[in-house]
Amino acid sequence: MKRNAFIKHLKTNGCVLVREGANHSLFLNPNNGKKSTVGRHPELSELMCKIICKQLEIPSI
Repeated sequence: MKRNAFIKHLKTNGCVLVREGANHSLFLNPNNGKKSTVGRHPELSELMCKIICKQLEIPSI
């Protein structure tokens, strides 16, 4: 999955960008306080997207 499409999914589910690191971006779900990192790769595997959604407690894509 494209990184931009996945970030759009995170934002539509209420997650916000906390900070940009050198290799990762940190996202926060303000509804429950859960945080997760998203790598700076143009393509993210489906498994990685599913794991990040589970960590943030939002619906999978």
